[in-house]
Amino acid sequence: MITRRIILAAAAALAFAGSASAQDWKAKYPELTFAVVPAENASGVTERWTPFVAYLSKELGVKVTLRIANDYAAVIEGQRAGNIQIASYGSASFARARLTGVKTDAFANDMNLDGSTGYYSVFYVKASSPYKKVEDMKGKNLGLVDPNSTSGNNVPRFELDKMGIPDAEGYFGKVVFTGSHENAVLALAQGTVDMAANQWTNDDDSTLAQMLTKGMLKNADGSAMKKDDFRIINKSSPIINGPYAYNADLPENLKAAIAKAFFDAPTKDKAAFDRLSDGQKKGFHPATTKDWDSTIQLIKFVDRLRKKAS
Repeated sequence: MITRRIILAAAAALAFAGSASAQDWKAKYPELTFAVVPAENASGVTERWTPFVAYLSKELGVKVTLRIANDYAAVIEGQRAGNIQIASYGSASFARARLTGVKTDAFANDMNLDGSTGYYSVFYVKASSPYKKVEDMKGKNLGLVDPNSTSGNNVPRFELDKMGIPDAEGYFGKVVFTGSHENAVLALAQGTVDMAANQWTNDDDSTLAQMLTKGMLKNADGSAMKKDDFRIINKSSPIINGPYAYNADLPENLKAAIAKAFFDAPTKDKAAFDRLSDGQKKGFHPATTKDWDSTIQLIKFVDRLRKKAS
């Protein structure tokens, strides 16, 4: 006969087991490292992510340290070595990590305000320029972001190939990797490049929009640049938002705790979440590693393009 005392004893046992298992992973992982790639300058990344990382530390009950990686490759190699437990990836860099054997599992990605989970790669030019389409840019300088950037390199090369431009280096006067999405926009604003690839969700949610809000873009006379000073001349098909991923070898209860902390963030610490997303995201969307299988095919395609060009 099942009595109330038995039920309470069983519940207590489960609670104790859960607490004990949590203590087990906390003993093994007294500190977790969360790595992000600087889409903006390092101080901007720190300001944006620090409140969220503090929230994670509180929720998980262990110290979570923010690591601002130099580039996408540093995140990939850091997770491969086990020095990074949680990472914010772009779609292409996550696919590259998987292709090269990194044991990483996606658990979430960003959800836009309209509930969608995608964005676009665009080519920007200055609105004052005569360029109306990519075909006008032959011999001009192109600014890309990073070899492992989705919207800043891989999708742009895929788009160029569709236009009959399989060899970007042979078509443009110069192709420059600027190192970050902000740097690509700055290079365009300053005239170092004539066209720049970048990420864009909508007019209010993009690297350009963030930079304009922060007053980072100036005309030659020192006046602030505006959205109308830039023109999009090509927009890709939708790209799945990049994943948040943890090491596949982490204890399952730790993985579950990390995922829960992310999904609870918009309600448990709205200020930290809004700071992270500039108020342009609705929350985190549950995801699985397989959601980026098609991105792996894109990476393989772009690799073949570059081999042919070389």
